[in-house]
Amino acid sequence: MLGHFPPSHRFSVPELASPIASAFLDDVAHRVRDARARIAEARARGGHGQDVTLIAVTKTHGVDAVYAAHAAGVLDVGENRVQEAEPKRAQCSAPVRWHLIGHVQRNKAASAVNFDLVHSLDSDRLAQALHDAASKADRRCDVLLQVNVSGEESKFGVPAAEVVAFTERLHAHSAIRLCGVMTMAPFDADERTLRDVFAGARQCLAHVKAAGHDASVLSMGMSGDFEIAVEEGATHVRLGTMLFGAREQ
Repeated sequence: MLGHFPPSHRFSVPELASPIASAFLDDVAHRVRDARARIAEARARGGHGQDVTLIAVTKTHGVDAVYAAHAAGVLDVGENRVQEAEPKRAQCSAPVRWHLIGHVQRNKAASAVNFDLVHSLDSDRLAQALHDAASKADRRCDVLLQVNVSGEESKFGVPAAEVVAFTERLHAHSAIRLCGVMTMAPFDADERTLRDVFAGARQCLAHVKAAGHDASVLSMGMSGDFEIAVEEGATHVRLGTMLFGAREQ
């Protein structure tokens, strides 16, 4: 599920009832190539020898964005909300991996466990809800621990100081597999702050591993800061605006 696909791999757009404008496909393909080049340059400057998976964030964009990303070789798609993602997934036949990257309410747990990776586990109560839903569905739910490294009150996430205790408690939830850590940096932060936050998340991942979890994913970095995130060790970057332009309202 979390495998790495080389940028050179080529994909095609499935047969659609309404063809996607070739200009849109070309534009997204160009943006994906640019993003991959910048990721490679960031890895060369810094990085930690990690492969980097590009997640195309299609929230507020239609299903055409998913097909365009897939045609450009992107196999990982991110959505913020279950209620927006579900109809889009129902319409889409492209074989992509679906990531739930936004905050998850406990009453959406039964739907959340159908995603390939949930990036936003942030509380014991949500862990219990996901475990119960996954157990009922006779499956395992792959998750990332969302950590609030910056300490911003407006952000969800487990405080860095509580990561060890939280991840140790997760061993009791056999239907959850903790695959790594996700964080979000403060909006418009300066480079020093970004590096501090991303380095803090990398340290949290080390704590998760030390707690006995087979975790390797470090999801951090968005359109405005992904290069610094890659330099600091990101294995997954979440790009929306860079690939598809401004969000639709």
